[in-house]
Amino acid sequence: MKKLTLSRKILLILGASIGFTVLFSFFFIHYLYSELYIKSIEESIVYQGKRTTAHYHYGELNDEIIEKIQWYNIISEYEIIVVNNLDDLSSYFPYKVNYETLIDANDRAALENGAYIFKEGFVKELDREILGAIFPIKGENELLGFIYIYVPLAAVQDVFRGSIPLLVAVGTTFFFLLFLVINQSWRSLFKPLQDLQQLSYEVSKGNYSTRIETERDDEIGQLTKAFNTMSRSLEQQEIRKKEFTSSIVHELRTPLTYIGGYTHVLKEKIYSSPEEAENYLSTIEKETERLSKLINDLIQLNHLQEDLYIIDRQPIAIAQLVHDTLALFTIHIQEKELKIETAIQEDLIISGDPQRVQQIFYNTIDNAVKYSAAKGVLRVSLKVEGDFVQFQVTNEGLPIDKEDLERIGERFFRTDKARNRTTGGTGLGLSIVKELIRLHNGQFMIASDAQTGTTVTIQLPSFSMVEGND
Repeated sequence: MKKLTLSRKILLILGASIGFTVLFSFFFIHYLYSELYIKSIEESIVYQGKRTTAHYHYGELNDEIIEKIQWYNIISEYEIIVVNNLDDLSSYFPYKVNYETLIDANDRAALENGAYIFKEGFVKELDREILGAIFPIKGENELLGFIYIYVPLAAVQDVFRGSIPLLVAVGTTFFFLLFLVINQSWRSLFKPLQDLQQLSYEVSKGNYSTRIETERDDEIGQLTKAFNTMSRSLEQQEIRKKEFTSSIVHELRTPLTYIGGYTHVLKEKIYSSPEEAENYLSTIEKETERLSKLINDLIQLNHLQEDLYIIDRQPIAIAQLVHDTLALFTIHIQEKELKIETAIQEDLIISGDPQRVQQIFYNTIDNAVKYSAAKGVLRVSLKVEGDFVQFQVTNEGLPIDKEDLERIGERFFRTDKARNRTTGGTGLGLSIVKELIRLHNGQFMIASDAQTGTTVTIQLPSFSMVEGND
């Protein structure tokens, strides 16, 4: 069986609602007919019957009394029959009600006990439903006779004949307005959904630039905005993916070109001296190490981002770790003739993985040294900042553009667009730093301007804060 679409389901619901409305109206009219019209007739018959019989509570049911009742029959809307005994009633009303005799044994017993009875049903000869009641006329010691008051009931259409034009007018207006509301709702609801369907189709083809303009704040509007956000995010991811592919191709092409070129030179013995051959071998070795580091960094970054790496937490005397890491850069600092200014609080302890925390410091200081201006100042500080231990590195060099600051830490992103092989690494160092900081529940911030230089701020939870949370 073919599944119904959402629009068809809603249309089915609306059609069912209209059907139930019409059905309810039908039953409601019948309720008015039975509960109001018929009850009012019943009450009127009882009132007229009791009033009539009350005048003849003594004496005989003579011709004069019967004539008065007959006269009342003429001026009344009801049909009134008066008889001396029940057997005579069939002569004046020779019809069956609901295809049964007018009076049965139970009715006779009730009447002889002085109670009145109702008779309601269809009379074939009159082709109409009738409603009536038989009242006994009581004397002082015996029953004097019986009065049968009945009235043919009007059909439903007769009862509401005067209001039918109004009902038709109101019904027509109602369904016209309902059609307008449904049509407007249909357009309002399904036009955006159709647009969303088209947008999803475009996205599935790889076109992420399509957007849907909307000013709605309801659920459809929120869904549309969510789709726009998704499309925008996919577009940005597609840009990042292309940049990533371009970057990794660039990173791999250069060392592979060196390795392939120098291997060919060595294989064909196209060199003038053993020293030149040794230099080529050294270059091949460096480029191989560069490739190996690139692959290792990518694997490590993927493990960090997929949370496959488990932090081995232990108390760390972080000041000593900073001093040890700075010592690794002594040669590079001397080559650039940098001046080192340190402000390190010696008694600070954090909880973390010593090897990974040192990797954070190493990658950060490595970047600061590479991009420092020659004979510049490199400032390193370590202090308490609230519940965190704050590590800062500031260098003097070219400032980073504002639009580039937000992208610091992305894979292969470097501010030196030319990827100078003297300063540029793999472009993964700060990406690894940010992931390691995330795993340590810390924070990473970077600021840059021409006056103060570039400052990287790293905050890691203090040992007391981590112990308190545990």
